[in-house]
Amino acid sequence: MKRYFNPNKSRWSEILSRPTQSFEAIEPIVREVFDEVGKQGDVAIKRYTAKFDGIELLDFKVSNAEISKAVGKVSGDLKEAIQLAKSNIKKFHGAQKTEKVVVETMPGVECWQEKRAIQKVGLYIPGGTAPLFSTILMLAIPAVLAGCKEIVLCSPPDGEGNLDPAILYTAQLCGVTQIFKVGGIQAIAGMTYGTETIPKVYKIFGPGNQYVTVAKQWATKLGVAIDMPAGPSELLVVADDSADAAFVASDLLSQAEHGVDSQVVLVSTSKELISKVELEIGNQLGALPRKDIATQAMANSRLIYVENDTTALEIINAYGPEHYIVCVENEAFYVQHTVNAGSVFIGNYTPESAGDYASGTNHTLPTNGYAKQYSGVNLDSFMKSMTFQKISKNGMKTIGNAVELMAEAEGLQAHKNAVTLRLKAINE
Repeated sequence: MKRYFNPNKSRWSEILSRPTQSFEAIEPIVREVFDEVGKQGDVAIKRYTAKFDGIELLDFKVSNAEISKAVGKVSGDLKEAIQLAKSNIKKFHGAQKTEKVVVETMPGVECWQEKRAIQKVGLYIPGGTAPLFSTILMLAIPAVLAGCKEIVLCSPPDGEGNLDPAILYTAQLCGVTQIFKVGGIQAIAGMTYGTETIPKVYKIFGPGNQYVTVAKQWATKLGVAIDMPAGPSELLVVADDSADAAFVASDLLSQAEHGVDSQVVLVSTSKELISKVELEIGNQLGALPRKDIATQAMANSRLIYVENDTTALEIINAYGPEHYIVCVENEAFYVQHTVNAGSVFIGNYTPESAGDYASGTNHTLPTNGYAKQYSGVNLDSFMKSMTFQKISKNGMKTIGNAVELMAEAEGLQAHKNAVTLRLKAINE
């Protein structure tokens, strides 16, 4: 990890830059895959699965027999853990339901707002070096709570053309309606256009690598909504001498092991803590099965010392972390004044891992600084707000003249006429 001590503000942008390629660098291959999937459907899906995943599949839709077989391969202990996580996530997201909002803005003019589920949603579940079955919990549970009718899941197959048993178990447990062994750009393209096998959806959810992120952004050009641009994982920890250095190091490594393009940052007002954390990282790294991945991610990562909490907070809000751990004596200052973060974890005994799996909050969060303008996935992500209004005769008499005047001022005579005719009928 690179060390920075009281870096000048003019360098913050450089120091806090993410290790990601630009949209422009990835866009040509994304456009090519989308064009081919749009023209050739399943044929292109199979061709790119062979090219990118190294496996030729005759049928990439998961059958009921495959699901039943996979369920038997998941241990009882893991099933219990997944069910516990499901319970907590369901409780937290279920509490996010809101009632219909009804307002009589003036006598005879009633307006209200109701929420409706997005009927067809697509879930992208990363596979590759780590099959993230936990992401299914984070996406399928709120989708079902919202009332989505079709929940389509795509995830890349392994070298033998299968999905991890835990992915299939979790998908059927959480109410996914169709599952496909398709990953990467081609999965996003398939859910965007629809193919002979993969249904077209209205909104696509889920994290992925840089190629998946750009593919999701490309999908928005073709009329499909996305949850957010969610790319390589990242974590920022702010800590002082009240923090446990071993805990901090373990949190940093927990994100670093996601992928070589992950990034972790430690901001601290204590040089001593930074040294302790750096030593702990060295001690813990060697025992990790994904040591090579974490080591490469550490090259993208930062240790930043600043002299006071105010400067630390300014750096944090400038970075806008996906995951954000607050482990300081004056935690209230940071919690109250942080405005840019995806999900916040407070105190020595709140590891980011808890939110990744089972505390109840959602782990599908904005990365790459998008926490400045995007929220993480929540129940409302799977719903649309629709507004309604009903105006009585008396209401029209009250509001009508104002509408006529405004329409005429904008030069929209037909708009005015729609009101004038009604007022005339009422008066007659």
